[in-house]
Amino acid sequence: MGYTKVALEEKIMDMYPEISRHGISVSLNFDEGKNAYIVKFRKDKNELATHLEKKDADDCMNNIKCVYLGVQIAQFIKNFEIHG
Repeated sequence: MGYTKVALEEKIMDMYPEISRHGISVSLNFDEGKNAYIVKFRKDKNELATHLEKKDADDCMNNIKCVYLGVQIAQFIKNFEIHG
């Protein structure tokens, strides 16, 4: 499946609107060796990096929510509420 990392980033932001609501920025890069995207969430000085397998990224682009990524986002937001 062909798509750009910008399109994937926009899709993640669309599927998980809580990212924007909490003022979290997202960046991602593809790691050829891992065949996965490295997704970084950042707010202020806090950052969380996680990986998104290529298959999960493909599913995301097909409007299938990635449960693992959703859990990571929720944990990151929870950490900001506790520490932020």
